[in-house]
Amino acid sequence: MPHFFIKSGQVNNDKISISDKENYFHIARSLRARTGEKLLLIDENKIQYETTIQSITNSEITAKIDNSYPSKRFLDFELYLAQSPLRSDAQNLLIEKATELGVKGVYPVKTDNCALNNEMIDKKIEKWQKIMYESSKQCERADIPTCYPRTTIEKVLSENNFDKVIVFCERIATKTIKESFNQKPVKKGDKVLVIIGPEGGFSQREFDWFEQIAGGDSSRTVIQRGKIFEIPRYALNDEKFCPDESSDQNNIQIEMLTLGDMILRAETATTVALGNIIYEYSNH
Repeated sequence: MPHFFIKSGQVNNDKISISDKENYFHIARSLRARTGEKLLLIDENKIQYETTIQSITNSEITAKIDNSYPSKRFLDFELYLAQSPLRSDAQNLLIEKATELGVKGVYPVKTDNCALNNEMIDKKIEKWQKIMYESSKQCERADIPTCYPRTTIEKVLSENNFDKVIVFCERIATKTIKESFNQKPVKKGDKVLVIIGPEGGFSQREFDWFEQIAGGDSSRTVIQRGKIFEIPRYALNDEKFCPDESSDQNNIQIEMLTLGDMILRAETATTVALGNIIYEYSNH
């Protein structure tokens, strides 16, 4: 059954009017829909409508509501992806699969070994957002994810508050997703950020930075309430070095995890990582 996004204002009692250009032409022209055919519609409140087309004019489609109910096709925690954009088809596939797996947003991050330059990334944002929209319709998602403007990992961490931050580091990480969830499960409503590197992997500088945040020998970097703080190791127990007087529950540290011994392409690693995180969440 074809699936389309609408606004709740289009609903009038047991009828829904579709007159916006994009949906109208897709249904009436591309699909060549006829009266009596079924449509699946969903509004911004995640209410799903099973409908039957009653009439099609030159500018409007009217559908009768047969059934309506809250959609369940969304994650009940917020899953975000910070990812170094890949070349052309690989990136398009990655965006499509991330959408199908329920991510709420994707941050295209410029890393040291990123395959695309800044100008190219900026030009692609609109296209990636469109892929998200079309993929959301195809997989009958209850909402549409957001492709954010080009940024950096440092900015993503400093400008947002996440309950769990996971970076997948090939070769150097040994902790698994299951072990991470056993130690600190994700709860309903939590914001989780997954960081995936570029085709050539993270640079040594980036590995060193991740290791420092994860907990190095000389200092500890704490992400607290959307800000990044450097705390000398010798001062970790000294209150005057604490960025906030609140408890450690407000402190978020990056976890460096592995996807196993195999070296995966970036687009494969993204699908495997997101899928396993959702699986572990559903089993805790």
